[in-house]
Amino acid sequence: MNATIQRYFEAFNAGDTDAMIACLADDVAHHVNEGNVRRGKDAFADFCAHMTASYRETLTDMVIFANPDGTRAAAEYTVNGTYLQTDPGLPEARGQTYVLPAGSFFELSGDKISRVTTYYNLGDWTAQVS
Repeated sequence: MNATIQRYFEAFNAGDTDAMIACLADDVAHHVNEGNVRRGKDAFADFCAHMTASYRETLTDMVIFANPDGTRAAAEYTVNGTYLQTDPGLPEARGQTYVLPAGSFFELSGDKISRVTTYYNLGDWTAQVS
């Protein structure tokens, strides 16, 4: 298991955006499900601020896989969330809860994450909160 990926997800579950960002390369490419690629730590921080305002999430059932040389990793997990504030273009938030399978893929350079790609089923999420 890759220690950087473990720290990243521990920080996520603790709601510690600064600790998540500390795991990232300066030029990180953040590929968001159903969204555009965001580049750099500042864009990642902006995304996290938006997510924190709109959602409260904890990840469980975490399984992390890594290639032998530590340059690639993947994680499968369950997102346990509450929809706090309406996200533009999505259903109205009323404090709905959801449970959603998801996964992330990573590229690493040394001990820093240089790419994060996250996938989940938006249709499943929409059905749960509608």
